[in-house]
Amino acid sequence: MRNQQQTATMTSDRQPLLQGHTVSKYFGGLAAVNNVDFAVYPGEIVGLIGPNGSGKTTLFDCLSRLQKIDSGQVFFKGRDVTGARPYQVARMGLTRTFQSVRVYRKMTVLGNMLISHQWRDTSLLRMLRPSPANTARRANQLLGFLQIEHLADEEAGHLSGGQRRLLEIGMALMPDPDILLLDEATSGVNPTLIETIKDRIRTLNDQGKTFLLIEHNINFIADLCSRVYVLNHGEKLAEGTPQEILQNEAVIDAYFGA
Repeated sequence: MRNQQQTATMTSDRQPLLQGHTVSKYFGGLAAVNNVDFAVYPGEIVGLIGPNGSGKTTLFDCLSRLQKIDSGQVFFKGRDVTGARPYQVARMGLTRTFQSVRVYRKMTVLGNMLISHQWRDTSLLRMLRPSPANTARRANQLLGFLQIEHLADEEAGHLSGGQRRLLEIGMALMPDPDILLLDEATSGVNPTLIETIKDRIRTLNDQGKTFLLIEHNINFIADLCSRVYVLNHGEKLAEGTPQEILQNEAVIDAYFGA
């Protein structure tokens, strides 16, 4: 478990790296996210849990600017990015993965890594230019770090579900972001690769990377996260340490079933 006292000091003394202030998002009059306050501080691993349909991915979309919010504000590195485009916050240092893995299935694993490095420059010309040697070196280093370097020349569509998850994480790491938003990184992944993902997140966090995780794997969240937010029906139901969340009667009733 992460040091809770250290986390309490960090959250009270430092500016949030990523913050949502009274964020709301509606679809056809239905509140997918309703008046949610949210903050992630530098160096944290924060979990986001809740029942299916509770608004977790919609909140991710709002924070990463894939969805326009209907009210509230989003701040990244102290800047108001409420009106920013996704590529703009990506250039600032926020990248993410998706609930359904997004890789270029017809490209090689290495090719996926190289093109993802260009996310900070979205022009077609820049993306089609040959990658410099240092970019290829970084891609190969990350593939080694994720233990899939032996698959570098394989088409991404030939990988297992777990291997594609690792590749997508590698792609999100290529621009060297300050924070990674991982949407169900363990979904469809076998237990061995789940442990690999957990170990890699912990190692990256020790090196200074910040993470926000959507997860249904409660053990995964409890092992990694210093703080956890719980959503239910689009609203923030609870916030606290994993131990506090697991003992919260409202969470037990809404999420786990009384």
